[in-house]
Amino acid sequence: MTADQTPAPRSAQLPEGYRLLPEPPTAQEYVRMRTVTGLTPITPAQAEGPLVASWAWTMVRDEHGQLAAMGRVLGDGGWYFHIADVATDPGHQRRGLGRVVMEDLIARIDAEAPPHPYITLLGDPPGRALYRALGFVDSEPSLGMRLPR
Repeated sequence: MTADQTPAPRSAQLPEGYRLLPEPPTAQEYVRMRTVTGLTPITPAQAEGPLVASWAWTMVRDEHGQLAAMGRVLGDGGWYFHIADVATDPGHQRRGLGRVVMEDLIARIDAEAPPHPYITLLGDPPGRALYRALGFVDSEPSLGMRLPR
């Protein structure tokens, strides 16, 4: 390992009965998942863009085909990649599904992007320990900002 490489985090295993899929959820599932997990609620009209314009999606379905976890990447495909909407349904939490989603998205970026992609995310308090465990660091001196609407 060279000095500029971060040690690889441990790899999560998908629990029995769950399936990992490289595709978006339905608009109804996406709107629901954002609401039940405490992400900012959105309307079905607001869901349309992310479902078709994201660089990549990963979702996990349970044994009944229900959406259990999801995440997506926004990006230009070359250098900049922003991970967003990582969420696990409350009924499926504490099973490592969020880690599986994150590892899959990162692996897809690493496999398809040129060397040294710039990967960012905004870490809400519940996910910060996971993101740090996967090697994410604070982006100081930069600070995440938003324009309220």
